[in-house]
Amino acid sequence: MRNAAELAACIDVAMRRRPADLLIRGARLFNLATGELERADLALCGGRIAAVGEGYEGAETLEAAGLTAVPGFVDAHCHVESSLVTPYAWERLVLPHGTTAAVCDPHELANVAGTAAIDFFRASAAGMLLRLQVQAPSCVPALPTEEAGAALPASALAPYAGDAALAEFMNVPGVLGKDPDALAKLAAFSDRPVDGHAPLAAGDALNALCAAGVANDHESCSVPEALGKLRRGMAVFLRAGSVARNLADLAPLLTLTLCDRLCLCTDDRDPLDIRDEGHLDAAIRAAIAQGCDPLAVYRAACLTPARVFGWRARGLLAPGFLADVALLSDLNACKVERVVCRGKVVCDAAFDARPPEPDAAPFRGSVRCRPLAPGDFAAAPQPRVIGVREGSLLTDDLAWGDAAGDRLPCALVERHGGSGRVGLAWAHGFGLRRGAIASTVGHDSHNLCVVGADPADMALAANALRDCGGGFAVAIGGRLAALLPLPIGGLMSDRPAGEVAAALAALRAAARETGAALANPFLALAFLPLPVIPFARLTLDGFRKV
Repeated sequence: MRNAAELAACIDVAMRRRPADLLIRGARLFNLATGELERADLALCGGRIAAVGEGYEGAETLEAAGLTAVPGFVDAHCHVESSLVTPYAWERLVLPHGTTAAVCDPHELANVAGTAAIDFFRASAAGMLLRLQVQAPSCVPALPTEEAGAALPASALAPYAGDAALAEFMNVPGVLGKDPDALAKLAAFSDRPVDGHAPLAAGDALNALCAAGVANDHESCSVPEALGKLRRGMAVFLRAGSVARNLADLAPLLTLTLCDRLCLCTDDRDPLDIRDEGHLDAAIRAAIAQGCDPLAVYRAACLTPARVFGWRARGLLAPGFLADVALLSDLNACKVERVVCRGKVVCDAAFDARPPEPDAAPFRGSVRCRPLAPGDFAAAPQPRVIGVREGSLLTDDLAWGDAAGDRLPCALVERHGGSGRVGLAWAHGFGLRRGAIASTVGHDSHNLCVVGADPADMALAANALRDCGGGFAVAIGGRLAALLPLPIGGLMSDRPAGEVAAALAALRAAARETGAALANPFLALAFLPLPVIPFARLTLDGFRKV
């Protein structure tokens, strides 16, 4: 909320009675309201745009001749934990790419540590430069049958209902079956849009989800599926993650007609991809490269998510709007040169001025499984095999014979100190010819996942993660070939993003030594246990058809 003094200061800048705090001079503005490109200066006062025009003066001036100014980008749905770093390190990674706001679901860490994870993210958000909107995780665990490190019933989420919205509601069977706890959560947060997670939902089930308050979805796989959701009033998110990328499939929808109901999001994006490809800027240039109208694309990246989430003062470069600006040297390629956030130029000094990062020590020591032996991973042949798809969270339910030539045992180990069960199944598509890879990132309950061609290497990789507090590991021929420790909840590193990206590159190189066929085998492994995505999954009971 703005006070009278702030309003008065903006009026004085607009009326040229006093200089702007910061003047962005000489840029070409991309007006997302009209589609026009206009030459104008931006006069900033505090964290707001006070005036757009020419001839203004500023206490400080940012020369932007030759650059195009667009509003800061809004990531409509993300999990910061999937960047493998803490919120402060994630911000330092994505803000220079123009992402000045994001809607965050902390359900990954919440599956390990419960409400303490929500509080940690909210405390982090309070000290950050960009706006991190922390939602209340709706499904911890994803389904009641899962064994996570915590469970968050409606009563545990009730304290957050006053100032948070409900994050992606993955328990679709619970909604359709009128599960009392599911309905209690939806009712408690019914005054705000509920984020959705409804792959392949259609017909009566889609009607029921919309009637229950589910307002958006990021899991559509095809134009017909997404159109069906748009027709029933949902906003549809086009995703450019590290594993799941539906942007290319849904790009035909990104038109001026529909862009007011379409948003861009990253969902799960790792630091190596952000370093090498970008963040939302990568999604913007990919969409434009596929022939989408740049105005429609930038609206989906800036204006539409602000409207979907009720942020009235975000998404345009206009007086009274927040002073979040990305300055581009190439509009169609979305080449970000400078970023202004909350009226301040983004630089090392701005990051260094943040308050101390909240303590993540309570989330260490979360891998509590027993030592594992090769015999724990001796999987007998089974009738069905999980088929992994490149670039998709969907899997296939394959017959044993249909997966010939590429069948590997995979295992899920309960690692939170509960039952200690080990579920065994078989997977097709990883392509490993030797060795094993393991991960304590196992959406969404985050048990320990391992796949390999050798039970001894599977045990070696799994035990390495047990000993270091979680992360990713590669074992080949009885040696530990690569290890990335993620001691914070078994999900995040305490190191800077650059170091984590370099370690991740080394992991991928080691995975290639095993013969892994996937571009990102670790994230494919991490999503193998996700029980809310069709069609076949790895669980603590072994193979499950979804």
